[in-house]
Amino acid sequence: MPVEPSPVPDFLYGTAWKEDRSAALTELALRTGFRGIDTANQRRHYFEAGVGEGLAAAYRAGVVTRADLFLQTKFTYQRGQDHRLPYDPSASLATQVAQSLANSLEHLRTDHVESFVLHGPSGYEWTDDDSAVWEAMRKERDAGRTRLLGISNVSLQHLEQLAAAQAELPAFVQNRCFARLGWDREVRRFCSERKIIYQGFSLLTANPEVLRHPPLIGLAAKLNATPAQIVFSFALAVGILPLTGTTNADHMKQDLASLNLTLLPDVVQAIESMAG
Repeated sequence: MPVEPSPVPDFLYGTAWKEDRSAALTELALRTGFRGIDTANQRRHYFEAGVGEGLAAAYRAGVVTRADLFLQTKFTYQRGQDHRLPYDPSASLATQVAQSLANSLEHLRTDHVESFVLHGPSGYEWTDDDSAVWEAMRKERDAGRTRLLGISNVSLQHLEQLAAAQAELPAFVQNRCFARLGWDREVRRFCSERKIIYQGFSLLTANPEVLRHPPLIGLAAKLNATPAQIVFSFALAVGILPLTGTTNADHMKQDLASLNLTLLPDVVQAIESMAG
């Protein structure tokens, strides 16, 4: 039987592109107050075993217990990997999913994760391969090795095709969020209507023009906040669960402090309309 999911935190710490700093930065994020850790079994961009080392260090130091944490990892198709594959590429997709998650659990030193995410569909449309992977992920969930399922790097078309097939919809969608594209408005609307939690990543790195926008800079100064904090506070106001991947200890503290900011509705609307 599926295990009851842990509460979803208000902020996730992303561990991509940390390499040999993955352990230290994961531990630092936990010491700073993050309780949600996002990773992937994709050695090309993540060092998941290093994340596990950071978790173990935080446990030993008494910073957190496993029960405090929301751990999220991903299954990545071979096209998104380098030569360091977490599964047998000659095996069926269902077997690859099972091997990838088993390897992730070993990396993260746990018997389950809170969220297991398909790290992007196989193409521009939802395919039979995606359906096979999604069904295999459901079996992992039903076996208790993950509690919730998600899909990242997904389009509105993918989601509509999944819904049209009357397949189980994800609990999470995780996308790169561009202001110039309306902060992924159409996908967010789809998610909101179906009670899917939308996770937004690259909220800062994808939107340097927003951080330089004079009215936003002025608002930040008025609120004694940073432009980055305004962006994260905006994200929360419109239903985006934000990710940050900062490697700076002060920025980690500032990012979490954005949870305490409250933006007036007209300010939220103005930021959402920046794309025109």
